Amino acid sequence: MLNRLLFKQVDNAALVVFRALFGFLISVEAFGAIFTGWIKRTLIEPQFTFNFIGFEFLQPLPGNGMLWYYGVMGIFGIFVMLGFKYRMSIICYGIMWSGVYLMQKSSYNNHYYLLMLLCMIMSFLPANRWFSIDAKLNPEISKISMPRWVWIVIVLQLFIVYTYASVAKFYPDWLDGSFPAILMKGKADYWLVGEFLQQSWIRYAIAYFGLLFDLLIIPLLLWKPTRLPIFIAAIFFHLFNSFIFHIGIFPYMSLAFCIFFFPTEKINKWFLRNKKEHYDGDEIIVPSYRNFLVTAMSIWFIIQIGLPLRHWFFKDDVLWTEEGHRLSWRMMLRGKSGSVKFKVVEKGTSDTIFIDNKAYLGRKQLRAIGSKPDMIWQFAQRLEKKYEKEGKEVEVYVNSKVSVNGRPYQPFIDPKVNLAAEKWPHFRHKNWILPSKQD
Repeated sequence: MLNRLLFKQVDNAALVVFRALFGFLISVEAFGAIFTGWIKRTLIEPQFTFNFIGFEFLQPLPGNGMLWYYGVMGIFGIFVMLGFKYRMSIICYGIMWSGVYLMQKSSYNNHYYLLMLLCMIMSFLPANRWFSIDAKLNPEISKISMPRWVWIVIVLQLFIVYTYASVAKFYPDWLDGSFPAILMKGKADYWLVGEFLQQSWIRYAIAYFGLLFDLLIIPLLLWKPTRLPIFIAAIFFHLFNSFIFHIGIFPYMSLAFCIFFFPTEKINKWFLRNKKEHYDGDEIIVPSYRNFLVTAMSIWFIIQIGLPLRHWFFKDDVLWTEEGHRLSWRMMLRGKSGSVKFKVVEKGTSDTIFIDNKAYLGRKQLRAIGSKPDMIWQFAQRLEKKYEKEGKEVEVYVNSKVSVNGRPYQPFIDPKVNLAAEKWPHFRHKNWILPSKQD
């Protein structure tokens, strides 16, 4: 039964069309980062980047090196779109994208993480066996079918992403519309629709449409009677997010995924007019690496299901501590603002230096560091190393306050703790983060 579920051959039209769309979008992501100035603001102008902790060896290339880096990525994206040297191209893009993702987090977006995962997944899929230059140059690989596990992997990954995005919204500030109202307040001056978005019913429409959409989209796409209505709703939902929130290629990539839910006859008619009739055989081909594949898929999805749950194993609320927030599909879920001041005290003296954050950090970094405990800790560590190079032993203390979803500011970091002396425990709560509920 498992062999039939995973290895029955099905038409590959959805996969090869998605590969072309995906390649186009990742090339737009790369070239867009160049032409919008994102690379300059995020990777060139700052004195240093805030790496994911443990990946400090990943640093931006000097000078304009990152512009060339992204240019090469864009070319690999085009190769993926065309299906030219596909396997090499998707692996190279994935490695290069993962490197950038891990070397900076002051500009964090969930679709950056999703892109990394998709590049990993796509590198194992036979997405170049039709509608590709590779298949033209090497007809031996040309094929109109694929094993069903390919479709299952894509759909199950999407189900995990959307479901966790929905479940994360089940908290008071979302359900009562207060956080959606904060989101819309920031769009009050937006062209044409700013005033409309301030109406009181809009917050509830956004809150519950967003929650239900994320929860139901995959089941409703799978069921034929609701497929077209939910696809139309998806077009509205994702274009609204693109127009209002400017979240890059993510809305369009989400729409591209919908192709996996439509009949292959339709896909061939819409996109692959020169393709033969859709594959309708009943062939089951069990590969020699069956056991390895089943094990790898099981491990992958155990990690994908377990990783977003890790915040429950940390003390206090993830909305406050940020512990377990990243890599968990907690999308546009809360608003945080904070202020942070660093005080450097030379050991054995009363000499105290109050740090001007603007002298060290770029605009994006200044906005992010106030409410992110890991970035606060990293900056304290950098200050300690800076003064160490000058022959001084110092302690670094922090005075920090944070507001969540417009609530009054509360002390965030224990001002009595020398952060320069603290280690970073990846798997337990940081005791120098003050409790969210304070007397």
